[in-house]
Amino acid sequence: MAGLEAVTSECCAAGQQASCCDPGAKESCCTPESSSCGCPEQRAANPAEVRERVRERYAVAAVALAGSGDVRCGSATELEDEQGRAVFGASLYEDTQAPGAEAGAVAASLGCGVPTAVADLGEGETVLDLGSGAGADVLISARRVGPTGRVIGLDMTDEMLELARRNARASGLGNVDFRKGYIEDIPLPDASVDVVISNCVLNLSGDKAHVIREAARVLRPGGRLAISDVIADEDMDDATRADMRQWTGCIAGALTRREFEWALAAAGLQNIEIHETHRVHEHAGAAIIRAVKPG
Repeated sequence: MAGLEAVTSECCAAGQQASCCDPGAKESCCTPESSSCGCPEQRAANPAEVRERVRERYAVAAVALAGSGDVRCGSATELEDEQGRAVFGASLYEDTQAPGAEAGAVAASLGCGVPTAVADLGEGETVLDLGSGAGADVLISARRVGPTGRVIGLDMTDEMLELARRNARASGLGNVDFRKGYIEDIPLPDASVDVVISNCVLNLSGDKAHVIREAARVLRPGGRLAISDVIADEDMDDATRADMRQWTGCIAGALTRREFEWALAAAGLQNIEIHETHRVHEHAGAAIIRAVKPG
């Protein structure tokens, strides 16, 4: 597919080594003869194309949801695997995690997990949800942080933002704020949130390492990252990686466990935990990823 060619990274440039190279590979890889420094190749030559394809598909999904309430109609993601097991969507949430008006937002979920279940949210905290979609995790978080807390949902899709704001009004919660923006350029100041959550969104970005650095930037010292995402197996085939349709469905754009660990550590995060929760594809699994910004 046009725009999905491998490009050589420049990890051996002095400013790139810390964020791109496997720390254990720098000495042996960063030589005058090598420019890749043992780093994974970029998987999309044009991140802007990836972003636009993702935006288009999730806009269609939002319009379908707003009109019919059926997440399958226009969905950007297949919700079940070939055996009929739920791997994405609302069925991953327990009823107790979505009381009252939040049920409508949860029904519109296209995520691969429940980050709010592992984020350990506390009263009065400020939470940022990257790629907030229809607002399910924002609304669940808003109840957990209470009226003295605040939850910000960030999304680039106008149609999803409209749906999320509608769900927020129905919930009656006053401590939520939905903003338009890109997860690669979070419109918040440094050290302004206590927790960053996300539900199967990071892998949709054409520059995941930059998203992680942005998340680390807006976290306060001691702040926490708790996200659900898809982790690619090391042997994911090239055809799957190159398939843009699966990219917008949260599979082809996924990092491997090793790549995720590198990116989190390079962003300065510590106490990294990655636990697979269930398989979503022959070559990928959903996982909970947690890390802490040093305090």
